[in-house]
Amino acid sequence: MTADDRLIVALDVPNVIVGEQVVDQLGDAVSFYKIGLGMLTGGGLALANELKARGKRVFLDMKFFDIGATVEKAVAGIAQFDLDFLTVHGDPHVVRAAVAGRGDSDLKILAVTILTSLDRSDLDDCLIRSGEIQDLVIERARRAFLAGADGVIASPQEAALIRELPEARGRLIVTPGVRPAGAALGDQKRVATPASAIRDGADHIVVGRPVWAAENPRQAALDILAELGTV
Repeated sequence: MTADDRLIVALDVPNVIVGEQVVDQLGDAVSFYKIGLGMLTGGGLALANELKARGKRVFLDMKFFDIGATVEKAVAGIAQFDLDFLTVHGDPHVVRAAVAGRGDSDLKILAVTILTSLDRSDLDDCLIRSGEIQDLVIERARRAFLAGADGVIASPQEAALIRELPEARGRLIVTPGVRPAGAALGDQKRVATPASAIRDGADHIVVGRPVWAAENPRQAALDILAELGTV
């Protein structure tokens, strides 16, 4: 079968051994995987290389944030692995450094707007300026695009509004916080179903626990893909 790469399965599992087991269970149903910071010390980069060798696409979700020179060097190091997506925080100076670091590689730089696990009270705790989350996300997305980001990470609830930005033309919107109907929310607070996220302008959805923690992970993935097939 030809997998629909609009679905990205997040391998938010303890280590590379468990990650390989999930990938084996999913087989040809899934072609795109996300490896996050939590897996970095559990062999995440090794798994990323193995997935590429298997013909899969890989989204490395590191959310880099540092001074420009450090971000540029870190991204240059990642770019040599021939991966597909890399996240950095959406601050313009970070995005510009990441774009410089990836050089002529095909690595897509995705800017994080505001984490989908956060709500307004969380932003208040972090001393983030007042305002509706949607407004802040849209402005951060716009500034990230102007800084050279290939796309943004945003919740499904903001995807449609970001897609309307002139600066978003030809850019990617990738949405975590996607949960099939009836699935537990976990630590996500701003969520939507797979079909509604794509309908609202997302290019890719990221789903983790509802797939790999399911009794039958392959069937869980196929159910999501069937839903995407209606969009």
